[in-house]
Amino acid sequence: MNAPQPAPGSVGIVEARKASFSEPLKLKSGAVLPQFEIAYETYGELNAARSNAVLVCHALNASHHVAGHYADDPDNVGWWDNLVGPGKPLDTRRFFVIGTNYLGSCFGSTGPASVNPATGKSWGADFPLVTVEDWVEAQARLADRLGIERFAGVIGGSLGAMQALQWTLSFPERIRHAIVIAATPRLSAQNIAFNEVARQAIMTDPDFHGGHYYEKGVVPRRGLRIARMIGHITYLSDDAMMEKFGRVLRGKAGPGFDFDIDFEIESYLRYQGDKFASYFDANTYLRITKALDYYDPAADFGGDLAAALARARAAFLVVSFTSDWRFASARSREIVKALLEGRKIVSYLEIDAPQGHDAFLMDDPRYHGALRAYFANVAL
Repeated sequence: MNAPQPAPGSVGIVEARKASFSEPLKLKSGAVLPQFEIAYETYGELNAARSNAVLVCHALNASHHVAGHYADDPDNVGWWDNLVGPGKPLDTRRFFVIGTNYLGSCFGSTGPASVNPATGKSWGADFPLVTVEDWVEAQARLADRLGIERFAGVIGGSLGAMQALQWTLSFPERIRHAIVIAATPRLSAQNIAFNEVARQAIMTDPDFHGGHYYEKGVVPRRGLRIARMIGHITYLSDDAMMEKFGRVLRGKAGPGFDFDIDFEIESYLRYQGDKFASYFDANTYLRITKALDYYDPAADFGGDLAAALARARAAFLVVSFTSDWRFASARSREIVKALLEGRKIVSYLEIDAPQGHDAFLMDDPRYHGALRAYFANVAL
């Protein structure tokens, strides 16, 4: 995907910030982070009542850079810039929007490439596995630091949607609205399988060195490339791939009868893999896919999702896309059904969109219109 360009109504120049926490964070695994940092950005102004804050949770390879651009890097536009800004569906003239970077990331928050205070070296493979629940706990500490007792809303797509859902369970009194987009309450066996193949591609790369590749001065680039190629296939629908690439040959009249690039889709996947391997961290990828695998709020309730969601107090908007086969609409309907069984306030929108899982990043007018209408009715 090409880097997005600033759209009319952009929040303009933004600045990334970091919040440091010296109090240890006990993780779901039982491990403890003795200290940590959270990278974040804010857009708009917090009102006097501190009632207009909306938290944006990001998906696997995104970050806290949700909207706007940096003064020294105008081409680096936030990944949801088409949604967040003045006059946009999540209107920063009305809401104070916070984008946070989850723990374990490689974009500013404490992660495997950060310094382990016990050794003075990068954590590397020693960085503990983190979960969606751990991210929400860390985000709550950031909210405390910013003086936000209760969010008007929390929104996210894909892995970000899991965080939005978990917020309503970990801190039910601190969330008034949850916007859960392109979601699943738990990964299917097929999804876990895709993640495991991607992890194996990374861990069997000769440059992985058991996760301690930083000290070797190398990057498991080949494994990262393959992992990204596998993942990218799952983000697009078959129809979207066919429409964009078809069986078009790249720069040749016929097949080359070798293992070089023949088709446009091969070129595209290699490009995406190369780009991803140039900026993403392999240890982060391993941990984030495990966080995806582990998330299952119904696990402690005998698989009963309605029982798991019974403690939620928020109103919900759940959005899915018909062509999303990674997190199919049926998974979103599971969430809706469970919420209805618990007599929760929930609205559901299923959009006939061709882009696949990545549709939550697009600016489909029906999708954005629904979000605009929902946020317009959020009382402050």
